[in-house]
Amino acid sequence: MKKRWYDYLWIVELTYMVLGLFNILFAWLGMLFFCIPLMISLIWGTKGYCNRYCGRGQLFGLLGGRFGLSRKKDVPKWLRSKWFRYGFLIFFFIMFFQMLWNTYLVFAGVQNLRQAVTLLWTFQLPWHWAYHGTLFSPGIAQFAFGFYSVMLTSTVLGMLTMALFKPRSWCVYCPMGTMTQLICKAKHRKDDIVTGQKN
Repeated sequence: MKKRWYDYLWIVELTYMVLGLFNILFAWLGMLFFCIPLMISLIWGTKGYCNRYCGRGQLFGLLGGRFGLSRKKDVPKWLRSKWFRYGFLIFFFIMFFQMLWNTYLVFAGVQNLRQAVTLLWTFQLPWHWAYHGTLFSPGIAQFAFGFYSVMLTSTVLGMLTMALFKPRSWCVYCPMGTMTQLICKAKHRKDDIVTGQKN
């Protein structure tokens, strides 16, 4: 099958994770991974990003498929159940807003910049070598540390489920995938209501 340009977006995902090792401010680029999927689902009402443009899913597919780092077992029912996916989405939002709160505290001067990355929302990893000072507020760097923590944690979770189950098992409970699915359902429901009113 002929390869298309978007089949190589796994390189973008890998490059992003590597850049964060050397300069934490590159973590801000990860906002694209958040905004683009939401925009696609809001505008077109599809999960086109998840199905075609997600570099993380491609990376897991490559590592688990071509390189054989996956057991390729079916994902358990509880992992793909609504209660788990929605529960994980809520938990993800709580952790995300906690990160934003910590960023606000640094911006406000209440809290000092913490040059660490939190893995799995629990383990503080020293990451001071990736911060070289900036002309901007320390809050800019604090957001970068927090956001990179989110991205690194989700990557590790994806790797674990990739190894235990099928390569792209992360896609089953990915918070972005769950959010875009909810947006698409709401958009199609609204379109159906509008169409029904016109008829």
